[in-house]
Amino acid sequence: MIMNKKYIGILIAFATAFSLVSCSLDEQSYMEIEKDKYMNTPAEAQNVLLGVYRNLQNDAMYGMNLSLYFTLGTDIAKVEGSTPNAWRDLPSNTFSTSNSYVEASWKALYNAIYDANDFIENLSRKAPEWNESNKDLAAIYMAEARTLRALFYFELVRWYGHPVLMKTTAESLIHPSLFEQPDPVEVYEFIEEDLKYASEVLPWAVDDVYRSDSKYRVSKGTALGLLAKVYATWAGYPIKDESKWEDAANTAKIVVESGKHHLLNDYEQLWKNTCNNTWDAEESLLEVSFYTATITGNDPIGRIGKWNGVTAADGAGDFIRIAANWKAMPTFAKAWKDAEPGDKRWAISIADYKYTTNGKVALGTYTPTGSSTKQDLTLEIAVDENAKPDWRKPFNNTLCPAKWDLVRYVKDQVPDANLSNVNWYLLRYSDVLLLYAEALNEWHKGPTTDAYSALNMVRRRGYGLPVNVSGAADVANTLGYEQFQQAVRNERAYELAFEGHRRQDLVRWGIYYETVMETVSKCVSWHDQMPSLYIIAEYTVKGRHEVLPIPQRDLDMMPKCVQNEGWR
Repeated sequence: MIMNKKYIGILIAFATAFSLVSCSLDEQSYMEIEKDKYMNTPAEAQNVLLGVYRNLQNDAMYGMNLSLYFTLGTDIAKVEGSTPNAWRDLPSNTFSTSNSYVEASWKALYNAIYDANDFIENLSRKAPEWNESNKDLAAIYMAEARTLRALFYFELVRWYGHPVLMKTTAESLIHPSLFEQPDPVEVYEFIEEDLKYASEVLPWAVDDVYRSDSKYRVSKGTALGLLAKVYATWAGYPIKDESKWEDAANTAKIVVESGKHHLLNDYEQLWKNTCNNTWDAEESLLEVSFYTATITGNDPIGRIGKWNGVTAADGAGDFIRIAANWKAMPTFAKAWKDAEPGDKRWAISIADYKYTTNGKVALGTYTPTGSSTKQDLTLEIAVDENAKPDWRKPFNNTLCPAKWDLVRYVKDQVPDANLSNVNWYLLRYSDVLLLYAEALNEWHKGPTTDAYSALNMVRRRGYGLPVNVSGAADVANTLGYEQFQQAVRNERAYELAFEGHRRQDLVRWGIYYETVMETVSKCVSWHDQMPSLYIIAEYTVKGRHEVLPIPQRDLDMMPKCVQNEGWR
């Protein structure tokens, strides 16, 4: 539920402005009269705008739910454990329409939308009074807010399927009994309108001479890249408007051909950067910063590297334990290694080790054939076709993502058992390249020269090769439509492993349920214990778990609204 507004104030590095304290979709402000006292200058407007950005750091947003929690339960990752008890219910697909996490993110997204609408409306009133020299800044601030609003609505429509659309703060203030759900296409059209506007107004990150500090702020590349992703989602399940593939390709093409963004030469540098609050707009198009030097209770910090990091005991490194609730699927690790033995991203992405007070240690030991001496067990040994079952068992429920290895990468770690100051990538240039390749193939029903080029650039970097030079990483240039489609889908799993994209990718491809079921058979082949640890397969229902339910507490107050079909 969502209602009641807040006050103006500055929190840490981000200013907070008119945010919601909430209790339903019914939002009301008790400080409306105060608004006329603010945003009289670009500096004041920027403080309020940063308050809109501040929503990104909420636990129910990218601090945990939309980044780590909701995205679990696929063929490449699962939640730790073998039972769906307590907080494991959502990653195991055993949750109900009253799940508290589902409610929290629904509320947080509408809070954020209200803040964006509030800023847009106030800037529209105030900016005409600014000096002529500040009009360019006003336009950029407007474009930033509309990009953020589009992002919030994109998360709502793809996670919740059939949300209520509130284009203004006034629409939020009507009684919940009057709320109605538009066709989801109307929500997508509203998102499209915002992002098209933003892409025309915002500067490229490398060309920005307007904002004094554009770190972690949206740019033209952000708006275009996000719009390409929106089109690709629109083209897929459940709406399936295939005409949007052409739009996705043409939008991504602008980013690719602009020359304003590039792949970093070293894939591992991405994780060194995001674990140390190093902003590099060359590849990072949209990134949430959680950096803070201390923890005081109101800091913009999340759970990146704690939930999805490498297991660490108390006293291992300069911080408190890492629970590592995310677990990489060993079946995915094996399939990846078998298909791409030269891919350097494999070892960077998956940790076959943990940290104790004795330092970095293996997850198990094994006795090589013909020897009586135990040795440390590596994942590379376990995924080999000739590996014994006992060599595989230690990895059934212990593999972790390695991209957010706090011990390895973080130089200035905040000492807290549950929170970290590690950033989160929402959109990288490699994602746009892969969307471009996918959209071209879907549009033309076969790969084009540009589609091959975009896919191979990502693959070459993954193999440690120059991105613009043909090499061993390139896919065969004779692939048909379905073969190229599968190549792109595989590459998205490798390049973007554990970054929160896989579940939504499987949903928009219309194969979420089928992929979960196929993974069960792979679990059997891996080790006889593995199926009992892949608990999501027992509870996933086709046509139900592709989207989250509308929270029941809100639905009860909105008689004109209906629950998502699979949840009725």
